[in-house]
Amino acid sequence: MSSAHTPGHDVSVPLARVVLVASTAALGGFLFGFDTAVINGAVSAIGEQFQTGPFLLGFAVASALIGCAIGAWFAGRIADRYGRIRVMIIAAILFVASALGCGLAFSVWDLSFWRIVGGLGVGAASVIAPAYIAEVSPPAYRGRLGSLQQMAIVTGIFVALLTDAGIVAAAGTATAPWLLGLEAWRWMFLSELIPAVIYGVLALTIPESPRYLIARGEMTRAKDVLARYVGGDVEKTSTDILKTVEGKEDRPRFRILRGRSFGLLPIVWIGIGLSVLQQFTGINVIFYYSTTLWQAVGFTEQDSLTITVITSVTNIVTTIIAILLIDRVGRKPLLLIGAMGQFACLAVLTVMFASAPIVDGEPVLEGAAGTIALLAANLYVVFFGASWGPVVWVLLGEMFSNRIRAVALSVAAAAQWAANFVISTTFPALAAVGLGLAYGVYTFFAFVAIFFVIRYVRETKGQTLESMQDAPARAPR
Repeated sequence: MSSAHTPGHDVSVPLARVVLVASTAALGGFLFGFDTAVINGAVSAIGEQFQTGPFLLGFAVASALIGCAIGAWFAGRIADRYGRIRVMIIAAILFVASALGCGLAFSVWDLSFWRIVGGLGVGAASVIAPAYIAEVSPPAYRGRLGSLQQMAIVTGIFVALLTDAGIVAAAGTATAPWLLGLEAWRWMFLSELIPAVIYGVLALTIPESPRYLIARGEMTRAKDVLARYVGGDVEKTSTDILKTVEGKEDRPRFRILRGRSFGLLPIVWIGIGLSVLQQFTGINVIFYYSTTLWQAVGFTEQDSLTITVITSVTNIVTTIIAILLIDRVGRKPLLLIGAMGQFACLAVLTVMFASAPIVDGEPVLEGAAGTIALLAANLYVVFFGASWGPVVWVLLGEMFSNRIRAVALSVAAAAQWAANFVISTTFPALAAVGLGLAYGVYTFFAFVAIFFVIRYVRETKGQTLESMQDAPARAPR
């Protein structure tokens, strides 16, 4: 799409300048991905080191998600009260504390505590990055810049997996002593210190959101940020923003989200729906439990881990595709294509596993069935990575009005982390009954997602954030 035909384009604003600021905010997404994935290489070593049973070990892994939901829930109100930049600084401090605490843990209990602390940082970063990027981006570039959040997340996952592999290769095993006499698995957590400190330092160098500044009455600073990063008619934009935020002293409170639709504004329910459906189609099962799938196809454990890394690279590539398409094709078409593609792939996996013979309690995919399942699983990641992965975060950053954006995003992101926790913790039980059942459940939600997008999601491509001001007051259409 030629930018000359895109609403909100202003050639006086260098794209590189906006990309640098958006990339700094998206570093929170990198830490989001890194923090949630880095424990993968340490799980077995932690169990051995602390003589931990499967329940406690599972809790240590999942405990971060509890922190994520709590961090997301409160981040919006803190951002509205103290600013977007301060939330980034707080998140960076939490990441540093978690990295040190987990790396120097002396029992599974304090390890779990520090995982929760890290989760608070992840939850806060998951809210503040899309909100901030949307608020400092020109409408013409907002989709692509918002997609940097998802790109940072999947890159963080990939770098965490590579870091784990590199440390194990250097030390010999995850339990072997390495630098300074500390076991290798501890260095996996300590490695997070580097990106966490970089995130905190760079957050101090970027401007505060103009929407927040205007809400605080700092009109001169806000106009300067708008002129340097958003462009367009600065006077009109600042006046429009002022109309959407003035007289809203109760802005940071959850009561502003109340509506007649089951207690919340319709637009808030739409945000929650997008968040929950993003998780309920089972994407994290592919990443958290992929070894089960690949071993069922006949791969060894080592080969399964290699495929998992390849899958994470696939996710990065497809996110790049989304960045190239989102401002050209639009948000709604990408979500619709993604939902239909995920539905088809999950349906194939459901049929393959439901009809597979059971050997020693595990389904075995033989011949063509194994190849088909492998292709379906990877295509599923492609469809997710090019649509629901980045587009949901973009929409959550821009679909709410200025008045409720940060608080509504908090609720939607908290719902997403809760949904992640539900899917991650129920998969083993569903898989014990049968992988066909597990993938059947995710297929159902992918089917629901198709109609949810058609009925409730409105296109936001090229629109100003101020034009979203009436969205919460109207029924979805």
